[in-house]
Amino acid sequence: MPETPESSDGAGPQLSAAQVARRLEQGVELLIATLRWAVAKAGGDLTEQEVEERVALFLAYLRRRMSGEVEVDAYGYDADFTQHIYLPVLRVLYKRWFRVQVRGIENIPADGPALIVANHSGTVPVDCLMTQVAVHDTHPQQRLMRLLGADLLFRLPVIGETVRAGGTTLAAPSDAQRLLAAGELVAVWPEGFKGLGKPYADRYRLQRFGRGGFVGTALRTQAPIVPCSIVGAEEIYPKIGDLTPLAHLLDVPYFPITPTFPHLGLLGLIPLPSQWIIEFAPPVETADLGPDAAEDPLLVFELTDRVRETIQSRLHVLLADRGPIFG
Repeated sequence: MPETPESSDGAGPQLSAAQVARRLEQGVELLIATLRWAVAKAGGDLTEQEVEERVALFLAYLRRRMSGEVEVDAYGYDADFTQHIYLPVLRVLYKRWFRVQVRGIENIPADGPALIVANHSGTVPVDCLMTQVAVHDTHPQQRLMRLLGADLLFRLPVIGETVRAGGTTLAAPSDAQRLLAAGELVAVWPEGFKGLGKPYADRYRLQRFGRGGFVGTALRTQAPIVPCSIVGAEEIYPKIGDLTPLAHLLDVPYFPITPTFPHLGLLGLIPLPSQWIIEFAPPVETADLGPDAAEDPLLVFELTDRVRETIQSRLHVLLADRGPIFG
């Protein structure tokens, strides 16, 4: 029987070049098989050829990353990462878990700037991510929606870097104005943490929209405002309590108690599979008002109230249309 070559330092047998090559080949074969399975599961109705094409695109993406071919814009947005990792991962939740229905996508312009304004809920900002997927996947031009996020989001390790690469930037009027001036599609959730972290008993009741800063931004850039109503997010993590002392300790707006968290540990982080409807209403045009209208507080208040009332009234209609929460 041939002897297995020993290492010179006595650390044990060394693999031959052929054995190393074979193990690498097996690893690649396993990776490709896993990718085929994951793509098929996520895609659902994809043909075998479409699965193979998506696997090939992902492998090409990996080669680019390994060779250092990374391009980001001034805000940290990474288009390659977004198309091949970020959106495909979110798409599994969007299609398989929440079964999102989209209405009124024709109300989002084919090109040029627009400011999407939506209700906020769900304890964790999953509604922002699902709306981003909804716009990209159902809009004829597959427009990428740039999200405006709170500074807390960017202080979180890994998460902050990931969402920035996926197109989110700081919710500052200056950034929003620059994006709109560049013809981007931008989204804002004016309720902020008051809407996101409200108790389940207050579900689908809009909180204050602040002082209408988003309206001023839209007026200065003459971008249309598209009201967006989201049904489904309220039920994914129903907030029934708040550990306020722990929230203060962690320096976060709230530390939620839900029917599953923290009682079930990590399992409690799995969102409940509610049915979603995301609807985009006809836009509120601002171009004919001129940028100086942003300095008129009464007009800003009137437009803010109009957008808020549009979203609230549509929420009532969508709730009736949805039927069972988890059906």
